[in-house]
Formats: sequence, structure tokens, C-alpha cells
Amino acid sequence: MRVATWSSLARRARSFVGAKALIRREDGVAAVEFGLVAAPFIGLLLALLEAMLIFFAGRLLDVAVTQSSRQILTGSAQTSNITASAFATAVCQNVYALFNCNNLMIDVETYASFAAANTSAPTLTFNAQGQATNSWQFNPGGPNDIVVLRVMYQWPVFLGPLGLNLANLSNGNRLLVGTNVFKNEPY
Repeated sequence: MRVATWSSLARRARSFVGAKALIRREDGVAAVEFGLVAAPFIGLLLALLEAMLIFFAGRLLDVAVTQSSRQILTGSAQTSNITASAFATAVCQNVYALFNCNNLMIDVETYASFAAANTSAPTLTFNAQGQATNSWQFNPGGPNDIVVLRVMYQWPVFLGPLGLNLANLSNGNRLLVGTNVFKNEPY
């Protein structure tokens, strides 16, 4: 009798565990959890990719400004009477494939001292077509002059509709600015 009681208890326990397993099936749990997590995860990956691309483009612009400023620093731009468009071409040769050279904005100004130099990012004004209407200077100065070279570019930002807006301009673009301040050599 005791054996029968234990076997019936064991049978009932097995049937209870089997019923519990039927109630708690986990076949589609991974798909449901992935569906819940996938949208924010993909959005985060896209935002990281765009931020990485913006920082990479900004660094590339900084390197191009540093390389191009050598022409003014050494006096070769002044002695060869280089124009603003010719200098823009020289900058364009250093920015490679990420930038549209027609959209580079170059500002070269001369100051009496380092303390007087304005290195802040410019405030851009736009026309109806969304193009910057500011007038930029091209004054490379002479020997021993303090020069501020700024190259600006409006980088298009794509993830604005997702709420991950990296734009800092009113037209939805991000202004990348490469600045180099130096004293011309006594050429």
C-alpha cells in the first residue's frame, strides 16, 4: 500500500510538472524580447555611427586646415599672390572624399596680437536657399603677423527625425570648424 501511494504521488507530481511546462512554454520568448529591444538598439547604433562620422569629419577638417596653413605660415601664399579661390583649392586637396569642396567656407584674418584674435565659431546667416551669406575675408597678412585661419563646413545631419539631433545650425546641419592660429614666419 505504501508503494502504491508513493507511485500515485509521483504520477501526480509528474502530471503537475508537465501541465506547468505546457502553461509556461518559452519557444517565442527570444523573438519577443528581441522585438522589444531591437528598435532602441538599432537607433543607438545609428546615432553612434553618425556621431562617429561627424567627429571623424571634424578631425579630418582640422588636419586639412593645419596642412593648408603652412602656405600662409611660411609666406609662400603671400609671395605668390595666391587668391582666396586658389587657397580654397589647396584646402580642398587636403580634405579628401568626405567633403564637397564647393561648400567649404574659408576665413583668413590678421590680428595685432594673440589676445585680440577672434577664434570663436562664426554666426552664420542663411538665404532662402539655405546657403550661408556671410562674407569671409582672405587676408594672409605679412611677416610676423598673427593670422587666424578658419575653415567651416556645413555637415548634413540625417538622424534628426529620430530625436537624436546633432545639428547646431538653424537649417538642420552641423557646423564643423577647423581653426588654426599662428604667427607668420619672417619670410
